[in-house]
Amino acid sequence: MKILAIDSSGMPATAAVLDDGCLAAEFTVHYQRTHSQTLLPMMEQIRSALDLDMDSIDAVAIAGGPGSFTGLRIGSATAKGIGLAIGKPLISVPTLEGIAYNFYGTDRIVAAMMDARRNQVFAGIYTFREDTAGKSESDLLEILMDQVPIDVKELCAQLNRMAGVSGKRILLAGDGAAVYRDLIVENLTAAYDFAPAHLNEQKAGSVAYRAMDLYRIRGEEALESAAEHRPVYLRVSQAERVRAEKQRDAEN
Repeated sequence: MKILAIDSSGMPATAAVLDDGCLAAEFTVHYQRTHSQTLLPMMEQIRSALDLDMDSIDAVAIAGGPGSFTGLRIGSATAKGIGLAIGKPLISVPTLEGIAYNFYGTDRIVAAMMDARRNQVFAGIYTFREDTAGKSESDLLEILMDQVPIDVKELCAQLNRMAGVSGKRILLAGDGAAVYRDLIVENLTAAYDFAPAHLNEQKAGSVAYRAMDLYRIRGEEALESAAEHRPVYLRVSQAERVRAEKQRDAEN
């Protein structure tokens, strides 16, 4: 299976091609430029470097959210446009599961988090089951807490409880871990580590591998048409909240 993967849910813009389980290419840019400026040029460089026939792609994997509203919309529009142009389906990968896949196979609890402002993060908590059969047909990613907006202190309280029950060490990843590092250090009493910088943020290669596993596990149910795809925001944007507040004030 050949998968083109895209992730523009956070500050990095990243794209990759996974070909029959081999990561053929991955390109990431984390710089002071917009995703609309970087995403398509980097994908064109990947296409050129691999001499990639776009019609040979079986599916387009997209980090489906949560994340930056603008970033998610750019990634979604790009994936939908490619899917429609080549007539291939999309595989939507939850953003935080993609980050957790940076640490595939770890025996630690992975807390993936993205900054959601005001001492809140979008967070998901995961662990990996051991593949005793060598090639499990089940999902080796165990979701301990599905991605949700949550206060950092409450997240730390949940992680303390989970670590106490499981005896596992915690691995903190994502830009939320960096932004709220001091708050985490103050409230997390369980044993933990912060992810190294080169694995701390979104990687399209990890999105591609998670997409491949979702297809292996769910088959056709993992696929959606380009027209069907919608990003997962988890909460309304600030502009929408302000608009709603103004409307309530006007009505009162």
